[in-house]
Amino acid sequence: MIFRAKKSLGQHFLIDDNVCRKIVAALDIVPHDNVLEIGPGQGALTRPIHDKGAQVYALEKDLELCGTIKEEFPGVNIVCTDASALDWSRLDYLPKLKIAGNLPYNIASRLLWDLASQVRKFDRAVFMVQKEVGLRIVSPPGSKTYGGLSVWIQSFLKPVILFRVSPMVFRPKPKVDSVVLKFTPLNNEIKTFSNQSLAKTIKIMFQHRRKQIGTILRTYWNDELKCFLEEQGLEPRLRPEDLTPGDFQGLSAKLFFKD
Repeated sequence: MIFRAKKSLGQHFLIDDNVCRKIVAALDIVPHDNVLEIGPGQGALTRPIHDKGAQVYALEKDLELCGTIKEEFPGVNIVCTDASALDWSRLDYLPKLKIAGNLPYNIASRLLWDLASQVRKFDRAVFMVQKEVGLRIVSPPGSKTYGGLSVWIQSFLKPVILFRVSPMVFRPKPKVDSVVLKFTPLNNEIKTFSNQSLAKTIKIMFQHRRKQIGTILRTYWNDELKCFLEEQGLEPRLRPEDLTPGDFQGLSAKLFFKD
């Protein structure tokens, strides 16, 4: 059955079997893995994931598509819900969890922000996102595309771009290229920063990314902060884009923001 893509939901259906196979191969699924698919759409990824012998869970906002997935894949646990409103920490009870999806462009950044910090026990995730978003996520310090999203996601996950995807493999065709990224969790069992503190620090710093950090932090200046910057070799004349995710984490602990 052919569905008309809904612009309000940012739908662009993946129709290329080769791209689907590459995404599923990157998940490295073995039988009895738990795989969560975000936005299964018409099932282009659902089928090869299911064929690998995984226990598949799917989140789909479109009620019409939910019905189709239920009918065509009776073994898939489909939940008709908006993934952007999910409490991702609830997934920690699923062992050997892998996550995949062709993420709508209009929610990808927000969804990945939440997932990165809330899901602590997954094995890996493979997502397709707009190329511009993917480049921001993997950007290193000092680059023009390095920003708050880069710092946040790299504080919890290791992101790697696997390959670029042409608009030609979608229906309808988007106006931009996409990329597929793989994410693996960092070992943050002994975490030295609070999520709330880091988020506030990122917001303060990148609201004024053209200014020097000494100017940005003038309101918060004290001896402890001064000593921290000196110990880390961070000069006040540096700008936010010059700081590593580790620098941001350490700085957030000195600004007295608490969860």
